[in-house]
Amino acid sequence: MVESVDVLVLGGGLAGLTCALQLQKASPNARIHVVEKSAEPFPAATHKVGESTVEIGAHYFGEVLGLRSHLDSAHLRKFGFRFFHSDGCSSLEQVREIGVSRYLYEPSFQIDRGVFENHLVSVARAAGIAVETGTTVGQVALSSDAAPHRVQISGANGAREIDARWVVDASGRTGLLKRQLSLAEQNSHAANSVWFRVPIRIDIESWTQDEPWLQRCQSGHRWRSTNHLVGEGYWVWLIPLSSGYHSVGIVADPAYHPFNELSSFDKAMAWFDTHQPRLARALREAAVQPADFVGLRRFSYGCRQLFSEHRWALTGEAGVFLDPFYSPGSDFIAIANTYITDLVSRDLSGRPWVPFVGFHEQMFRSFYESTLTLYQGQYHIFGDPEVLPVKVIWDYTYYWGVLCQLFFQGRLADLRTLGKLRADLLAARELNGAVQTFLGAWSRISQRRNVPGLLDQAVLPWFVELNRGLSSKLDDAAFVERIRECVACLRELSAEIAGRAVADYPQVSNWPEFQRLGELSGKAPNPGGRLLDYGNLALPLAAA
Repeated sequence: MVESVDVLVLGGGLAGLTCALQLQKASPNARIHVVEKSAEPFPAATHKVGESTVEIGAHYFGEVLGLRSHLDSAHLRKFGFRFFHSDGCSSLEQVREIGVSRYLYEPSFQIDRGVFENHLVSVARAAGIAVETGTTVGQVALSSDAAPHRVQISGANGAREIDARWVVDASGRTGLLKRQLSLAEQNSHAANSVWFRVPIRIDIESWTQDEPWLQRCQSGHRWRSTNHLVGEGYWVWLIPLSSGYHSVGIVADPAYHPFNELSSFDKAMAWFDTHQPRLARALREAAVQPADFVGLRRFSYGCRQLFSEHRWALTGEAGVFLDPFYSPGSDFIAIANTYITDLVSRDLSGRPWVPFVGFHEQMFRSFYESTLTLYQGQYHIFGDPEVLPVKVIWDYTYYWGVLCQLFFQGRLADLRTLGKLRADLLAARELNGAVQTFLGAWSRISQRRNVPGLLDQAVLPWFVELNRGLSSKLDDAAFVERIRECVACLRELSAEIAGRAVADYPQVSNWPEFQRLGELSGKAPNPGGRLLDYGNLALPLAAA
């Protein structure tokens, strides 16, 4: 007899397990079945991309799914992002640092993926979700009418078939449905990455005895940051894990750093000797071998469709993947799962759901495309101590001020309210695209002055308040007002960016990119505004 379920999730990793949990919370009586090809027990220390979370992903795991106590007890609270313009340098205190000197209000975490996914399996089973590991998926016969989908699986219980009203593909880069339905879509972001774990704690504060440098940040906590060591065309991540390992990765534009220069641990170490010698020294002094080594060519890709009126959907890396910079992977899992949950719960409860498929697809694609502009053609900015700090502030403000507001306030699927804000959201997206283009052009003429010192985001009161306000509870009217205030802030910030650039490089005023910013912001360039005022370390760096 063929087993019948409401939702069959193909893949029991981060995306699939969290989707199943969210579905169960929305539809407690739903029959949800997860099949995962890996056998239990999963390794406690699993090296998967997506170890660092930012605010949406952390809020999703902690508050939406109710896993905050596990995050607090089994993982590391992140001390924000931190950047060092340290290409070719042996001393971090002699270069520009970007970050916060103290923790801000909304938490994010460094997640040990093996520990987390083992916990998710336990929580899912306790909630009544069937999680079947060591099981492979065979033929997926998708229905185009009211009949259920039929999926062949094979595992410890033998080969059998399952009928499912909904099929959710969370199979990662395997992309079961993406391949079957020819949904793969390339984008123009051609970056590569390699990464590995080492069984040591990489504490960058142990690299120096410079007391003023050590004390300008919350003492002893820099290692908890996602530390970025940056240079022309690349960035290196240092991510600590609660298991005692440290994750180390190189992400590079092949136009600057070809993949074959990085494609083994020995090659990566030789590359560090040239580009990040202080890290190379720390790794050599520790005399440890990596626990693993992974490389991905052209890791970024899109997908032609994620949600279907024929009751199938894709989430996680089975759908799209952007870039590990700013750690958006968990965010896009949260967004896709929220849309899937909305569609499935409407269907299972007998409410209209088909009209929402196109809207959710359109919104998800809008978020994907606007986020992609942060990366496309922008890797040269990593080598620029003048422009990267401006980009980071802009990108955070756009993220906290628009996308985070929609997610934290539970408005991703609120058609009525989003309809009122359509013009505001489109204006923000258009302005973001123009700012990204302008920053890329500015960086190509920048003198790239690497003035030592911390550009401390915690001294920007408006920026701290934007972070503090993420979890405030807003009614419809207050939410609309919040979005409009954030869009107004983006306009003001874009005018300051234009003003700071032209103050340092007057020829900028003749650029069409400069004129475009003025048109979209509706404001005159403002070189002396409050939003980029770091006090004694002002931007642009000519004033430092």
